[in-house]
Amino acid sequence: MITPRRAEDSHLSACLTLFASVGTLVCCALPALLVLLGLGAAVASTLSAAPWLAALSRHKELVFALAGVVIGGNAWYVFRVAPRLRPGGTGCRSGDDGPCVAASRFSRLAVVISAVIYLTGFAVAFLLGPLLASVDR
Repeated sequence: MITPRRAEDSHLSACLTLFASVGTLVCCALPALLVLLGLGAAVASTLSAAPWLAALSRHKELVFALAGVVIGGNAWYVFRVAPRLRPGGTGCRSGDDGPCVAASRFSRLAVVISAVIYLTGFAVAFLLGPLLASVDR
């Protein structure tokens, strides 16, 4: 049986997952993509307005590792642990399915969107540079 407190925790972890994946995209992947597209001035003006992004990009391995742990942990919770906490493994109490189904659907969607954003950011930040360097040779 899921309690309202657990539903709030699920929403909190879903929001944390989205925050982590968007953080990796903003700090590391988006600037690299903008420079690749010839929009270096946009990156420079963004870094002058938010200089803390440069510190994050210097530690992109740690940022991506922490975000990966948060997203992976939340995916494990949403897809494995949460359904087992409720009777029948259905994910909801038998009498009050509406809010529970909506919360479960939101959490699953948030995890999937976060994983897609994270993998896109990872590809741009770590794989695109070596790939373009090998093509350039």
